[in-house]
Amino acid sequence: MAAAGPSVFLLMVNGQVESAQGLEEGISQITSKSQGVRPALVWNFPIDVTFKSTNPFGWPQIVLSVYGPDVFGNDVVRGYGAVHVPFSPGRHKRTIPMFVPESTSTLQKFTSWFMGRRPEYTDPKVVAQGEGREVTRVRSQGFVTLFFNVVTKDLRKLGYDTGPADTQGVSGPDLPQGLVQ
Repeated sequence: MAAAGPSVFLLMVNGQVESAQGLEEGISQITSKSQGVRPALVWNFPIDVTFKSTNPFGWPQIVLSVYGPDVFGNDVVRGYGAVHVPFSPGRHKRTIPMFVPESTSTLQKFTSWFMGRRPEYTDPKVVAQGEGREVTRVRSQGFVTLFFNVVTKDLRKLGYDTGPADTQGVSGPDLPQGLVQ
């Protein structure tokens, strides 16, 4: 009896939300802005997730929401951003542009600042979807850097071409002398 081919594929992702440039502060994982020539918020927040699917429709995305205290000590949104998990196996680096929703009028801006309730999304899915976002006024608010290690299983056997690994100039650690990959 012949063994049946695979009916699902696996996608395993691990890595980290490394750092942010341009954001003033954040509390997603508590950090403080580094001192130096290029101040940054460094998180090194781990990512480790495995997906199982029969087709790539709705390919997974990482959605980031960064919050930080305002001048009154209220936690307010400092930035939103999203990126698709890379399709090809290997090590990947992605820099995600972050944005924050803006009030549409000067009165709304003053009221939201005074009350400590700045505009924010109630559903994080809005960040991952393009639908309906074109009517939202936003302001750019820095960048967040992520590193991914992607492993796939049975994608090629199911007919999906993932192509060569897109490492965007990211290299892994050097192997000790005498070890071969």
